[in-house]
Amino acid sequence: MRKSDLQRLSEYLWEIPADYRADMRVPARLYASEALLDEVLHDRSLEQLINVATLPGIQKYAIAMPDIHQGYGFPIGGVAATALPDGVISPGGIGYDINCGVRLLASDLHEDEARPYLEDLATLLYQYCPSGVGRGGHFPLSKKEIERVAVEGARWCLKNGYADEDDLLHTEEGGCIEGADPGAVSKEARDRGREQLGTLGAGNHFLEVDVVRTIYDGAAAAAFGLFEGQVVVQIHCGSRGYGHQIATDYVRAFQSAVHKYGIVLPDRELVCAPLNTPEGRDYLAAMRCGANFAFANRQMLAFQVRRAFEDVFLREGLPWEVRQVYDVAHNIGKIEQYEIDGEQRTVCVHRKGATRAFGPGRPEVPADYRHVGQPVLVPGSMGTASYVLVGTNDAMLHTFGSSCHGAGRHMSRRQARKAIGGNTLREQLEKRGIVVRAGSLRGLSEEAPFAYKDVVEVVDVVEKAGIARKVARLEPLAVIKG
Repeated sequence: MRKSDLQRLSEYLWEIPADYRADMRVPARLYASEALLDEVLHDRSLEQLINVATLPGIQKYAIAMPDIHQGYGFPIGGVAATALPDGVISPGGIGYDINCGVRLLASDLHEDEARPYLEDLATLLYQYCPSGVGRGGHFPLSKKEIERVAVEGARWCLKNGYADEDDLLHTEEGGCIEGADPGAVSKEARDRGREQLGTLGAGNHFLEVDVVRTIYDGAAAAAFGLFEGQVVVQIHCGSRGYGHQIATDYVRAFQSAVHKYGIVLPDRELVCAPLNTPEGRDYLAAMRCGANFAFANRQMLAFQVRRAFEDVFLREGLPWEVRQVYDVAHNIGKIEQYEIDGEQRTVCVHRKGATRAFGPGRPEVPADYRHVGQPVLVPGSMGTASYVLVGTNDAMLHTFGSSCHGAGRHMSRRQARKAIGGNTLREQLEKRGIVVRAGSLRGLSEEAPFAYKDVVEVVDVVEKAGIARKVARLEPLAVIKG
């Protein structure tokens, strides 16, 4: 791709017209500043976005957020809606880590109160919230229990004393997507997930203690219960080996489905099946199992975070209670309705590295937030700022209610390891007053802040484009990594 191949529709919106390539069914759109666009042109992510625009049943346009980078099939940061009943569903448009997402928890502690105890808190969080490749957790499941988790999601946690009603009210979909069917999930996936509930995993997953440094929107911040100087916690993880195996199984199965249904694709990584076929229905049901597992996983981690806060701060006579602000998914396929060409249509919205960003008044938004809109959680890279945003009505009109999900990589893990050692990075972070607990120095170096795009610029783009609005800026106090 060359920059000249794109048409500039506005300061932060670019389009590749549908006649750019003969097999495109719709245009491809990218939200980006000029500097971010220049960066995108160095990998295959725009080519992947064009490929997405060829999918059967795709509506309006294929969309990329400013944190776009190359992924499997879809670019990460990609959004596409396919019309029911015969539009397709593609595992590559949802991702291998089904319902990877972010949960934000808020305390009543002020930064000054918490700082003397950060070392103890980080140590307990590291102990209570296991991290690392293949790492098991404190809540092993029986064969029957993992099926219940797959169907009930965070409701299973509520029934078993690991959640309260308020947690579920402030989780996307109430922490459970209906229509999950464990019968569509392989034994291998169930076996991989049985030991992993309540674990972080590795890669870019993390648990972070932050301080609310800046409030931009007082009304939205008040609705979300956020104030300057407040100690909060972010949890970033997904469905672990359970969801990864579901994706692996269906990518393999769909290789034959595309031939069975006569689907011609420019990239075999986009394998898919029509939603009204047995294959499409099975994957949708299995994907929902993975999503529910991820909601339960983050809920169990939230339970452990509360345990750590209680252990550290209760004995000091400080506020230790931790409540949930919100939990969002950013690797998921959702059945939603939008007005398209003057009529209401039911579509499957693929969000891969993209966050739902519903505006004010939507019934899916918790009642106490509905007057301002849905919280949108955008974590930065380790050691940089993160943001709380709020969805807008413009997002409902232009991006199928979607926004960015993070900063987005611009350097491979291998390049990051060559650029800095884990020990050096940890020393740099600790000199800035950030407490670090990491199981792998190699893994730490792979997630160096400079390996990612500038989250400030990414967030500025989505705000200036009108698809989300800044509410608060968070800065790290302690980081827990696998």
